[in-house]
Amino acid sequence: MISLPLLRRHRSAALPLTTDQTQAAWQCVSLLLGYPDDELHGRLPAIRSVAEQLPEAVGAPILRLVGALEEEDPERLRVVYVETFDYTRRCAPYLTYFAHGDTRKRGLALVQIKQAYRRAGVELADGELPDHLSVVLEFGATASLEGGMRLLLDHRAGVEVLRMALQDKGSRWADALVALSATLPPLDGDEKEAVARLIAAGPPEEEVGLDPYSIDPTLDAHLNPRPSADADLDELLSRQGNRS
Repeated sequence: MISLPLLRRHRSAALPLTTDQTQAAWQCVSLLLGYPDDELHGRLPAIRSVAEQLPEAVGAPILRLVGALEEEDPERLRVVYVETFDYTRRCAPYLTYFAHGDTRKRGLALVQIKQAYRRAGVELADGELPDHLSVVLEFGATASLEGGMRLLLDHRAGVEVLRMALQDKGSRWADALVALSATLPPLDGDEKEAVARLIAAGPPEEEVGLDPYSIDPTLDAHLNPRPSADADLDELLSRQGNRS
């Protein structure tokens, strides 16, 4: 068991897995939530091998998903994946969407996540959205466990809503979220209430004319300085928040 300073809301909690187990599990889940192309199919035996060494609460759902992906026709699987994650907003794999919907506040949240990556020395590829769950998990698995855990806990309600939405659909990818949830501390009272509110109300309404999956270029220019300017970020974010 390990404890991290960032678990301020879980002062007496310990993470269910060791550091190595958590990062291994996150790497598996990150890959399994990606588009099921030939590269992913080639990695399924390795994912299975890793999952077999993880505690049952985490390893068993990963193994179920690996088996389901292996058994399905690859072309059919890709169709189902797109139908599940691209066309159903309730199953959006973007963490900030659940808290902010298609509003400009989401653009600010995306900038903050990008800055967290940059502080850890990670630069995303062009066009890669920082709040995609696969990207967050890859970051935590390979660059900064603490940074990844902070992002997941900040958006814990969204993680749980996505898990429940996939389970309600009977989606095979629900097992990826079941495994992920098993690597996190138990929900506290405030988080349970946040989950209930999201289920009842859904994400905030979209703003007219705003591309829901892009960062406002003005925000990006002013609020996403290079690492050398990190010291000024909090003040910049605060000023932007006061204007919104």
